[in-house]
Amino acid sequence: MNKSEHLPQPGSQFPLGAHWDGSGVNFALFSANATKVELCLFDEKGRREIDRIALPEYTHEVWHGYFPRVRPGQRYGYRVHGPYAPEAGHRFNPAKLLLDPYALALKGNLRWHDALFGYKIGHEKQDFAIDRRDSAFVMPKCVVVDPAHTWGGDIRPDVPWSQSVIYEAHVKGMTARHPDLSERIRGTFEGLADPRVIDHLVKLGVTAVELLPTQAFFDDRYLVEKGLTNFWGYNTLGFFAPAPRFLTDGGSIHEFKLMVRRLHEAGIEVIMDVVYNHTAEGNHLGPTLSFRGIDNASYYTLADDPRYYFDTTGCGNSLNLRHTRVLQMVMDSLRYWVEECHVDGFRFDLASTLGRERDRFDMHAVFLEATRQDPVLSRVKLIAEPWDTGPDGYQVGNFPPGWAEWNDRYRDTTRAFWKGDAGTAADLAGGLLGSADRFEKQGRRPWASVNFVTAHDGFTLMDLVSYNDKHNEANGEDNNDGHSHNLSWNCGAEGETDDAAIIALRDRQRRNIMTTLLMSQGLPMILSGDEIGRSQGGNNNSYCQDSEMNWLQWEDLDERQTSFREFTSRLIEIRHAHPLLRAERFLHADGTPVRARWRRPDGEEMQPEDWDNSETRALVLHLEREGETLLLMFNAAHEPVTFSLPEPLASGWMLLVDTAEGLAAPHGAGVQQDGPVEMPERSMRVMTSVAA
Repeated sequence: MNKSEHLPQPGSQFPLGAHWDGSGVNFALFSANATKVELCLFDEKGRREIDRIALPEYTHEVWHGYFPRVRPGQRYGYRVHGPYAPEAGHRFNPAKLLLDPYALALKGNLRWHDALFGYKIGHEKQDFAIDRRDSAFVMPKCVVVDPAHTWGGDIRPDVPWSQSVIYEAHVKGMTARHPDLSERIRGTFEGLADPRVIDHLVKLGVTAVELLPTQAFFDDRYLVEKGLTNFWGYNTLGFFAPAPRFLTDGGSIHEFKLMVRRLHEAGIEVIMDVVYNHTAEGNHLGPTLSFRGIDNASYYTLADDPRYYFDTTGCGNSLNLRHTRVLQMVMDSLRYWVEECHVDGFRFDLASTLGRERDRFDMHAVFLEATRQDPVLSRVKLIAEPWDTGPDGYQVGNFPPGWAEWNDRYRDTTRAFWKGDAGTAADLAGGLLGSADRFEKQGRRPWASVNFVTAHDGFTLMDLVSYNDKHNEANGEDNNDGHSHNLSWNCGAEGETDDAAIIALRDRQRRNIMTTLLMSQGLPMILSGDEIGRSQGGNNNSYCQDSEMNWLQWEDLDERQTSFREFTSRLIEIRHAHPLLRAERFLHADGTPVRARWRRPDGEEMQPEDWDNSETRALVLHLEREGETLLLMFNAAHEPVTFSLPEPLASGWMLLVDTAEGLAAPHGAGVQQDGPVEMPERSMRVMTSVAA
């Protein structure tokens, strides 16, 4: 390289990252243990390093410099000097080009090569043998961004928690097969912003999309070598940058912002699924791509032997959120997506790791306390996946007030009940009323329980009623990956069948499960595609399948699937129309102004011996408030059951839902006789009566 044309000024220690101020760019990078930091500038294609300049200042553990001649669009990376001493937790290697943790955009792909590793692959000394090959030729590059954006009249929907219905979706999964989208925008944020895609969500009636990871991630080496991809994206490498694969050619963060605005215009909130528990750098034998080479001992939680990581994620490492600067990075990232990109909330992957004091969970951990007091983040939706793989990791119900949590107990109980398992009625009853045993404390509300029966991880709803066992052969691990405790039932045949009776039973079971979900107290979440019968062929771990297995089929839907889509939409309409189904407080038998009572099929109230009877599979939830009452009638038995109805209000009993008949009528389907009602096996009804 020739003598540098870029003569840096001292600049400022804040803000961190590459900040364009209209005249030049300030670069600032935290590293407590580095001895020198070099900024590397690349040509417009990111292939050739055209300049390398040492950042001139070091203030409060931040390396910084201001470059008047650098402009938005500039490709860059860092080389960080310091000790290479794995035994002490230090892995500095200036031969490795490193991504800026605060980069707002990345260009280029990560091309797997042994040069990406800080040590010599295959050497007898393993990670103690430093590798001095330059990695820049196989690394993506950071990009200086001008964040200016015209939002116009964007208005956040601000849907109350109690009125929310979440739709868990994947950007590419939603758009890759849409027949009305051009090839250019299929699989992208711009594709999801298309009114024809959003129209499906509007007609369905959901109030929020929860998008699987959209922050920058790349395909894992072992997947690439098997011809597979990291489809789900739970391996983040850039917490401020959008995933390049979801941008059009030459696209930018503005496409993400367009998607947010279009969804907001339709009254739909955007919730990001985020991964702050670990990074894509893996364990001590993983690549050196960013954090490891910038300051390994600061960014990661190290084991007692600092060569290794204290890993509670199962992914090789855990971010050290007890370190002030790492906590700052995560908080800055979250605020960036809220303030700059207008998102409405976050779902935190393996959130127990974020609330750890090393080997134990603490609801007052620094990250949880920081979000609780933050004037920006405390006002958006925060949803925890309340477990991880470490000790004391299962924490359903133990996150602080203001948080909602994925409730896997609700999932398992609902599956088991409709499967016909014995001894599930009492647990089902608790889940239907918001799992008060877990969440009714510290002023928390029923919406703290995110109720779901299916999610990206596991069977789809169609597969739940079509397969007894997982079928993950396509993942290349001899069907050994994915869990086997699916609580599924194939209704008489494994997989696809043309048996009309089995098909009819599967459809009824789908209606039973979806009705249970949408009639329960709490916050319901639907898996994308469940409303149109999406199947993964029995694969319950489709994380690596960028194929039709994970893509929604938009065209050639048969009458079965269009009918179920309409049934689901009407269920959501019923939920929105009846406040009794989305109470603001937990419901009890002696509650006011809403009362919840459980009845046997004979109309009498359930007694302790009824709950203790493992064969109880038929029961009624009776919800009452002034002027309205609802009956949720369940029959998971293998034979018809006759139900006696309590005295109605003035209108008589009106039928809202009958899963045996495929009926969902938001405004009622006529007047039901007051006498006994015979319900077919494995079916559910919802009835209402009003005072006038």
